[in-house]
Amino acid sequence: MPIRVLPDFLINQIAAGEVVERPASAVKELVENALDAGANEIIIDVVDGGRTLISVIDNGGGMSRIDLANCILRHATSKLPSDDLLNINYMGFRGEALPSIASVSDMGIDTFNGAEENGWHLDAKSGEIRPSSWESGTRIRVENLFANTPARLKFLHTDKSELLAILDVVKRLALSRVDVGFVLNNKWRFPRGQSLMERIVSVMGEDVRGQMLEVDAHSSSSDMHLHGFISNPVLRRASSVDQYLFVNGRPVKDKVLVTALRAAYMDVMHAREFPLCALYFDLPVQNVDVNVSPSKTEVHFLEPTHVRAFFVKTLRDVLSQTLNQNVAIHGADSGVSNSYFQIPPRQTFFNNNFARVCEPHKDFNLQSDVCAGKRPSDDFDSMPNFEQNTTTTNDVSEFDLPLGRVIGQLNNKYILAENKDGFVIIDQHAAHERITYEKLRLNEIKRQPLLTPIVVNLKSEDVDAVLMISDELAASGLHVDAFGDSAIAVFEKPADWDLNWENCFHEIADEVRAYGHSSRLGEKLHLKLANYACHHSVRAGRKLSMDEMNALLRDIERTERGGECNHGRPVYKVIPISDLDVMFERA
Repeated sequence: MPIRVLPDFLINQIAAGEVVERPASAVKELVENALDAGANEIIIDVVDGGRTLISVIDNGGGMSRIDLANCILRHATSKLPSDDLLNINYMGFRGEALPSIASVSDMGIDTFNGAEENGWHLDAKSGEIRPSSWESGTRIRVENLFANTPARLKFLHTDKSELLAILDVVKRLALSRVDVGFVLNNKWRFPRGQSLMERIVSVMGEDVRGQMLEVDAHSSSSDMHLHGFISNPVLRRASSVDQYLFVNGRPVKDKVLVTALRAAYMDVMHAREFPLCALYFDLPVQNVDVNVSPSKTEVHFLEPTHVRAFFVKTLRDVLSQTLNQNVAIHGADSGVSNSYFQIPPRQTFFNNNFARVCEPHKDFNLQSDVCAGKRPSDDFDSMPNFEQNTTTTNDVSEFDLPLGRVIGQLNNKYILAENKDGFVIIDQHAAHERITYEKLRLNEIKRQPLLTPIVVNLKSEDVDAVLMISDELAASGLHVDAFGDSAIAVFEKPADWDLNWENCFHEIADEVRAYGHSSRLGEKLHLKLANYACHHSVRAGRKLSMDEMNALLRDIERTERGGECNHGRPVYKVIPISDLDVMFERA
């Protein structure tokens, strides 16, 4: 069969298969072009989910007659003045969007650039250009999308589903440019001039107000800047619908950043729940490749491991302060008693230093049947006997501390306290579980050298992938090395760990090849610590003395991520006095 050059209309339709997957793709390309044209007001209207009509109107700079004629030519673009594909500072850049959309629809463009006497209208189907009465910016109307490629129509979803996909695109672009106003179907409005927080509330809903934590950090070793907002762990969704990530201002759905976000919330949120975020990551353009796909939603980082580490550390630092910002002024040197509420464990898989953190405080006379091998929940009547006075000194009153002073216990499950702001309810098991988990996490893992190495047969490429992150594995207590060309040998492992090593290394290798790193072993370590902390913490149903409860409150105030247990449940709730006044009609 002879080789032939395809006609232009077929080339454009092939390109459209990559660029215009559905109506939402067309909206994305058109709105990005409007942003690149300098628009600060963009109006989008769609009919029948975008099948019948997509209209995008902007107040940008418009086009001259010559530019209008060139805009529907393949690979014609104003976005690459230096011809450097890595140095891209615009939203769109391939020069494929308009000709691709025109090839699968009936498209018309009205534009006016202010430098010519009148505006111009382009009929993309015929290529005819004629004078227009259009007076400002550009309007693009895309009618009968995929009408001349009916096979594509069969793969579209319902009109409502397509409209929701378009709304998602508009929301992402609205968050990328807070200085621009967006209107979709005269129903969804994102006014120009909103603050970032107000735009986030407009996009995500009123329930996020007051529940978002600000992020603003620069990398000390490289020119990376991460800023924006993430949700308090008690605010979560059943899917990743409200996770918005931006790289150099461009909305992305990058696997490296998504997995880093998941890792940061690993010990404060259940794996089947998702945090909310609007995070903006800026780095030199030469350190990121945005030419991965025509949709431009995926990127490649030059150093993905450094990017991920920076993301995880920054977000974890922010999450560690979720208890109460006032805790910072009541630290170890504030005169607060340094007593600890602790129950000794039956056993430990950690080294001696690690085990000591779970021993009774030397100043307490701890008489517990746990020492005799019972679980903490086996006997509710045997509890530590605190003899030390746990009140504060240096004129720092418990009433002024974030969790206040204890006034009682409810159902042997909840600690009731009062502070200067209102009424505080603390889940005693969740609080002690977080304290125990953080102490375990901060100590060195006990390692078990193996007389006979565990040898796992893998494909040679999997061996290479595992060895790429050998340093990360060593930090989790796992010492591995190559055993020939197609096997991995485990010479040292965390004590008392009995994993399916073959499955574990296959999963690690798959993640490394996909993302350049793996969080698999870290997740297994988290689950091990979380289960241990859960089983060795005071249980619901146990009666506590006033001193024991006050000591527990002081401990949780000093603990990182003290607002949530390691399963993501809240540790405490505060009911302000003003809310109580409303309940009792005193307001």
